[in-house]
Amino acid sequence: MKAIEIKKGIYWVGGIDWDLRSFHGYLTQRGSTYNSYLIIDEKITLIDNVKYYLADEQLQRISQIIDPGKIDYIIQNHIEMDHSGSLPTMIRKVPNAKVFASPQGVEGLPKHYGEEWNFHPVKTGDELKLGKRTLKFVQTPMVHWPDNMISYCPEEKILFSNDSFGQHIASSQRIDQNYPFNILMEEAQKYYANIVLPYGRQVQKALATAADLEIEYICPSHGLVWHEHIPEIMAEYKKWANNETEKKSLIIYDSMWGSTQKIAEAIHSVFEDLNYNTSLLNLRTNHISDIMTKVLTAEYICVGSPTLNSNILPTVAAFLTYLKGLAPKNRKGLAFGSYGWGGQSIGIVEKTLQECGFEILPQIKAQYVPNEAKLEEIKDKLKKELK
Repeated sequence: MKAIEIKKGIYWVGGIDWDLRSFHGYLTQRGSTYNSYLIIDEKITLIDNVKYYLADEQLQRISQIIDPGKIDYIIQNHIEMDHSGSLPTMIRKVPNAKVFASPQGVEGLPKHYGEEWNFHPVKTGDELKLGKRTLKFVQTPMVHWPDNMISYCPEEKILFSNDSFGQHIASSQRIDQNYPFNILMEEAQKYYANIVLPYGRQVQKALATAADLEIEYICPSHGLVWHEHIPEIMAEYKKWANNETEKKSLIIYDSMWGSTQKIAEAIHSVFEDLNYNTSLLNLRTNHISDIMTKVLTAEYICVGSPTLNSNILPTVAAFLTYLKGLAPKNRKGLAFGSYGWGGQSIGIVEKTLQECGFEILPQIKAQYVPNEAKLEEIKDKLKKELK
């Protein structure tokens, strides 16, 4: 339960969940951390809290540095319970501590916990003197809740970024240069794709704010602290927020008797021939959150299902619901599938892709089992559309 000093007098005192494998429906194979930061100054300040079952772990880390009862200020950048769950435990230790949150946060916290604590709302432009250090607040609504805000310490050049720049990684390491860079970026991309993606416009505003700040450390609410690789993660966030895509295609499908799979493989071969970075993704063996990580930078999203009971397969329905909620922009969509008689599945898939705002290619379908001649016809048709 070791506290980790990030800079002189500033400590990570969060909790590590080594066993977490699902977060809001997305697969977290590497676990996660719930980050909390302690600033030792004239006013001892705690920034963010942890999930409720890690409260004792957080308190043990704080106790290595100070008596938790000496905390003066608590900054709650976000009220979601993975970041505020230990707040009731903390308040029992320091009942007179001032709790600072955005106006929406001050409104929302009592609705979560049924308590009226010593709340102080802060908004963009407000500052809080801690002693030799200052915290400046910027509201970042809908990145990714209405109450979100970030806190910046100019004297230390630290941005406490809340859910921005997070990753789900359980690790005893806290700073980016001490962790494999490729895994760190992979998890940052997955986090953005599955949590932050719908809020690109708001992220752009947050990035514009950050561009005006001198930043040596970015301390997010999940995962590793950014220090050495700040330029890289800033550049990637800019791409993601702008919905920039690569020459990349995804063929996402499920199949009953293998016919839709044959069509998927034919589509995949066409993209290969055209030198696309292309992935063939069976929904039975690929989790939707891992697929969304690939969607983040893909130009073409091709989705296939056979017809089942005048509808689509449940796995495909689940993916399309997830995709529509995360709302990626500037994509091209293709619906495909096989059928026996009704053939409704392809139209249902296409309708959802249209609702996502995608540019739609002519649908591809085949009755029963497509033979080689039919598969060649499909390939020729698609090549003409793509050229």
